[in-house]
Amino acid sequence: MQSVLIVVHLMIVVALVVTVLLQRSEGGALGVGGGGGFMTGRGQANVLTRATAILAALFFATSLGLTILARVNQAPSSIIQHVAPATKPAANAPPGQPASPGGGLLDQLKQIEDQRQSSPPPAQPASPLAPPN
Repeated sequence: MQSVLIVVHLMIVVALVVTVLLQRSEGGALGVGGGGGFMTGRGQANVLTRATAILAALFFATSLGLTILARVNQAPSSIIQHVAPATKPAANAPPGQPASPGGGLLDQLKQIEDQRQSSPPPAQPASPLAPPN
């Protein structure tokens, strides 16, 4: 169904481009249509204007149809399904700390901050360029 709608959509696009290019240009270089033809100037303008409007409406309709078909064929998803559930703290764990490192983001950041505060700063290595005392 989707491939048939794509082919129809492409045919409408080509027809829309052709009808726009056939219209008489009022001051520019894009209009190919002009003098002599099977219709008078005013009749041709009415037909091309109406055809452009109809093709534009069909273009929007097929675009919406393709969007709806693409959305229907897509599996449903929710942002809630992608979030890992927060773990409950164990009974013997101190308050404010998760039972496992798989807690929420704020719990993980708090745990990292606690580890940094509780560990002593690393000892400064002696510089090989410093003169001995």
